[in-house]
Amino acid sequence: MSYDFEAVIDRSNNYSAKWSEMDKKYGSNDLLPMWVADMDFKTAPCIIDAMRERLEQGIYGYTTRPDSYNESIVNWAARRYGWEIKSDWLIFSPGVIPSVSLIIQEMTEKNDKIMIQEPVYSPFNSVVKDNGRELVISPLVKLEDGNYVMDYEDIESKIKDVKMFILCNPHNPVGRVWTKEELQNLGDICIKHNVKVISDEIHSDIIFNGHKHTPFASINEEFAQNSITCMAPTKTFNIAGLQMSQVVLPNEEDYKRLDSAFARIDIRRNNAFSLVATEAAYNHGEEWLDEFIVYLEGNVDFAIKYIEENIPSLKVKKPEGTYLLWVDFSGTGLSDEEVAKALVEEGKVALNNGTSFGIGGKGYQRINLACPRVMVEDGLARIKKAITK
Repeated sequence: MSYDFEAVIDRSNNYSAKWSEMDKKYGSNDLLPMWVADMDFKTAPCIIDAMRERLEQGIYGYTTRPDSYNESIVNWAARRYGWEIKSDWLIFSPGVIPSVSLIIQEMTEKNDKIMIQEPVYSPFNSVVKDNGRELVISPLVKLEDGNYVMDYEDIESKIKDVKMFILCNPHNPVGRVWTKEELQNLGDICIKHNVKVISDEIHSDIIFNGHKHTPFASINEEFAQNSITCMAPTKTFNIAGLQMSQVVLPNEEDYKRLDSAFARIDIRRNNAFSLVATEAAYNHGEEWLDEFIVYLEGNVDFAIKYIEENIPSLKVKKPEGTYLLWVDFSGTGLSDEEVAKALVEEGKVALNNGTSFGIGGKGYQRINLACPRVMVEDGLARIKKAITK
């Protein structure tokens, strides 16, 4: 490999939420953090070089986006997903969840119904409730082979009077990369019932061999006009602290409405470093990303093999994408509270408790594998110690 994914980086003093907020959440910072969804790898050298050059200029005033910024996003979507988008469909935002929140505020009314599919990234639940909308949940269905699927009959039975559907594509935490057929079925239901789709596609670049990301809006023009896609380079290149994302709006009326909403709260400018980092990532980061995915899939395969051979009470299905492993701990015979306590006190490891992801999360833990292999090995050994004591 041309890039070093084996180096262990000390993040204890760089104001990392993942490394420095464990005391608040788990009661101790003396843990191996495998929870917050960022990586323990340095970002791509092309991004570091671009930011270093910007840093050395010594002036960090207000920014303006050149045409080349949106062009880098357009070109990336075409190369990576075969999705032809236009520069004038794009709105800058500091993050996906702030975008989702503002979209909800602008395009729905108080007490409107919004549907999500749990278990899912917990802010989906809170962003609906915190904006005074009514949450409707259609749980994913887990099959006997451990795979998850959408329950279209359940969606149909609950979608009456729903105004908006928030889709996680690819899915966090279960690791599904939804197929075109699955998305087509969902989209047809939403068109039939006049339900606007927000598609969170922040994990769209981290896809394993044999699978392909399908942007929801790329399926047909009807879906494009009925959806709003939220994307970012932040998960892909481990630059979430720079705070940037893009909202893709093929629907002209939706674009005008949301562009005005973003303008009202004046969050349309990049900071000085996110500007150059985004262009560097999308223009020059592809080789780094491809090598990272190969290394990451090795981590996933290693973790699954270790669990099967050393912790057989745990059950796991290989994800199709993301760097997150969704692991069933119910076979340990321990309650969620006992598992959580043992992981912290005996294993000295911080995972995400499955219950935080809503319905279907009971008995599960989410493990972040975006770290050097030695840390994966250490974390799994700690998990084994915690539940086999």
